[in-house]
Amino acid sequence: MLLDALLLQVLNGLDKGGAYALIALGLTLVFGTLGVVNFAHGALFMLGAFCAVTLEKILTISTKVKDESITFFEAFKEVPILEAKFPVVGGFIVDYSVPFAILFAIPIMLAIGLIMERGLIRHFYKRPHADQILVTFGLAIIIQEIIKHYFGANPIPQSAPDIVSGSANIGAVFGLGDNIVYPYWRLIYLGFSLSVIGGVFAFLQFTTFGMVVRAGMQDREMVGLLGIDIQRRFTIVFGLASVVAGLAGVMYTPILPPDYHMGMDFLVLSFVVVVVGGMGSLGGAVLAGFMLGILQSFASMNEIKSIIPGIDQIIIYLVAVIVLLVRPRGLMGRKGIMED
Repeated sequence: MLLDALLLQVLNGLDKGGAYALIALGLTLVFGTLGVVNFAHGALFMLGAFCAVTLEKILTISTKVKDESITFFEAFKEVPILEAKFPVVGGFIVDYSVPFAILFAIPIMLAIGLIMERGLIRHFYKRPHADQILVTFGLAIIIQEIIKHYFGANPIPQSAPDIVSGSANIGAVFGLGDNIVYPYWRLIYLGFSLSVIGGVFAFLQFTTFGMVVRAGMQDREMVGLLGIDIQRRFTIVFGLASVVAGLAGVMYTPILPPDYHMGMDFLVLSFVVVVVGGMGSLGGAVLAGFMLGILQSFASMNEIKSIIPGIDQIIIYLVAVIVLLVRPRGLMGRKGIMED
């Protein structure tokens, strides 16, 4: 029983850590390239989630059709127009609205990121970090209130496709019996997180564009002297970071119903993840994201909370304090970051 509980907590921590790592990865990309502490990054996660909500609302716009199951009088029922027009294909698209929202969110989040960088962020590159935090935090609140105005204050549940709405027999996979089951969608989210993280690192490591960006992160002036428009590339990176945060939000909607303050909830935790991992360190952000997700998951066990009440609420901040006392730059932080 103990081994079963431990395995479940590890899985819970990994999928939660995947969300932390994706948001922290975007935060670190922006800070490492532009030198901007972007407190509106959590709002991008929320906007991605509401891209999924918006697409689902569009796909489920309904019409009244005759209910053939009732024969003794004429009755009508509400059916999505897409499903009424194309019963097989339409029903499939409606059922898979969350995965299809990935395609819907990519251009939207890219456009939002580019507009945000060009319209606001670029004017604060050389300003103190305190100014950057204040202006991006204010932007996050504005976005939050706009979402609240149009979508309301209550969470809006999103459904995973029917085929993955159940749970997988994890115990059988690990040879631990049939008592351990885990939701399919959480496993999918973990795989999705690892895929996106791997894609970002591969893009930065193996493409010419990524190599120039990494060089610019190390020495922006030298790259500029080579005749490369590094600022334009950094703007694109900001857009890509927005896409990563948005996709993380899209895929998280079946796990946590979106609401207007979810971005702020995840931002605070993810910023702690960035600090623990080391400001400017992409590897540190990912490592800290999964590590803190697992620690938070174990701290939420009743056996732990009965010994230390409320530990699940403070464990991340407690670890951050310990790490920064022992290693002020974070686990994998570089010299000079945030020291000016």
